[in-house]
Amino acid sequence: MESDAHDGAPHYRENNGFKMPRNMSAASEDAARTEAARIEPVLKRLWKAKAWDAQRVREELLKLGYRNEGPDSEQGRGTLVVQAHEPGSNPGASVALYVRRDACVTAFVQSTNYEVKVNGRFLETGCFEPRGGH
Repeated sequence: MESDAHDGAPHYRENNGFKMPRNMSAASEDAARTEAARIEPVLKRLWKAKAWDAQRVREELLKLGYRNEGPDSEQGRGTLVVQAHEPGSNPGASVALYVRRDACVTAFVQSTNYEVKVNGRFLETGCFEPRGGH
């Protein structure tokens, strides 16, 4: 079995490298964890209120001082991107906060649950985990 095999599949790591987040520095990871701790209570409150539409999520997170993804993104702490879930999927919103060059907070809030996590950037998609292959 090759050293990059996953469950015996040859070239797994090579073929799926785009799904692997890059490493974060320790300082960047600490900064991202600090921001994740600020975001988590907001998403928890929104989830309990059954308010998981992208516009509401964005409005509430911008109150924390983040920059919006749009043209008004010149002030604030980090750049925030909020996207509605695809039609036909679980209603909700996905969140990405670009904390530093190498660190992100990614999160979602949807009808069934919410989650906040810290990760490095993905090579092709920034903070959001890639959905499919090349």
